[in-house]
Amino acid sequence: MKTIVNTDKAPSAIGTYSQAVKVTNTVYLSGQIPLIPETMEVIEGGFAEQAEQVFKNLVAVCEAAGGEINDMVKVNIFMTDLSNFATVNEIMAKYFQEPYPARAAIQVSALPKGVDIEIDGVMEIPNVA
Repeated sequence: MKTIVNTDKAPSAIGTYSQAVKVTNTVYLSGQIPLIPETMEVIEGGFAEQAEQVFKNLVAVCEAAGGEINDMVKVNIFMTDLSNFATVNEIMAKYFQEPYPARAAIQVSALPKGVDIEIDGVMEIPNVA
């Protein structure tokens, strides 16, 4: 049985997708870009500000699904410039504790709304006794 996850604390879907889909204890998170949920506008600033907003959006979706960002087991990071990799590591370290999730970092030619970063992933919510 699948459950659609939706929260107003993260950007609304801007296409034919859900913010996340939960199947039992596994949550498949759609890609988050640096949109401010209240305005649906791209956050002002550079790459670091965009990355920070993406992680805030991921936190909101994880919590709406009944978990937390540290329950993510796989993270896919899409960037328009891999030279920002060190910045991603610094910001990611503020949100995740060891053991870190599996991760891929991929350079792409473009992302929605002209942003510099998008992150999606998979979360496994622990069984609660």
